[in-house]
Amino acid sequence: MVTEDSGSGHRAVGRSRPPRVKAAATSSKAGRRATSAASDKPTARSSMAEKVAQQLMSIAERAEPGDRLGSMDELRARCEVSVGTFNEAVRIAQSRGIVSVRPGPGGGVFAAAQSAFVRLGNSVLALDGSDSSVAEAVRIRDALDPLLIEDALWHASPADIAEMRQIIAEMALAVERYDPTAFVQANWRLHARIAAVSPHQVLRSLYLTLLEQIESHTLEVLPVSEQPLPAYIAERHKLHEAIVDALDHRDRERALQLIAEHNTTNALPGSSDTP
Repeated sequence: MVTEDSGSGHRAVGRSRPPRVKAAATSSKAGRRATSAASDKPTARSSMAEKVAQQLMSIAERAEPGDRLGSMDELRARCEVSVGTFNEAVRIAQSRGIVSVRPGPGGGVFAAAQSAFVRLGNSVLALDGSDSSVAEAVRIRDALDPLLIEDALWHASPADIAEMRQIIAEMALAVERYDPTAFVQANWRLHARIAAVSPHQVLRSLYLTLLEQIESHTLEVLPVSEQPLPAYIAERHKLHEAIVDALDHRDRERALQLIAEHNTTNALPGSSDTP
């Protein structure tokens, strides 16, 4: 959640505090004027749900992982919104790995335990509007990674490996320059290049579509409190370099072990471990 986790045509962003990267084209003024009053209502509620989700995440970030933040009713009353809006806000906060919900006696909303990458991922993959599908895209992408590694072990040519190493060099340069946005973009290019080796068209297409979805919703890269961001991206660079080495040496056991370590969503609610 550092995630990790696409494709080409990346947009340039500043280094120390990168400006936001536009996620998706907005509708024209004429199109917005043509929007009916009926369709404006869900948009307004979605906007309110996003604000409430930010409020919930702020509460959770001040608590310890696993702390109970309150019952659904208590928190809804505190936020002063309708049941529908509050439920949507909770869903958004859950999708970003910030809170978890437990039913039954003693249940309610709890601060979720997060790894450094999940916190970084919540910035890298900050969702525009109320679109919470990006977190799901990251989880599916991580699930497909081992399949693509298997294909690369069988089908990667020396030319493929050489291109992967060139991208690894770009990641190393981003680490040296402390350019986390460039690092993440190179990271996506590496994964797209590994996917390109697969002879399975459906798998390639699905994976690249997920990467494009993740990239299109990226806003910015911010430091995290658990681990300094420079140290984190340096660590991730070494991990990706080791993955390419394992592919080059056709070391299946090592490659699959490394891609399991690479998984960026292990710390999301319902998972069993940290990255």
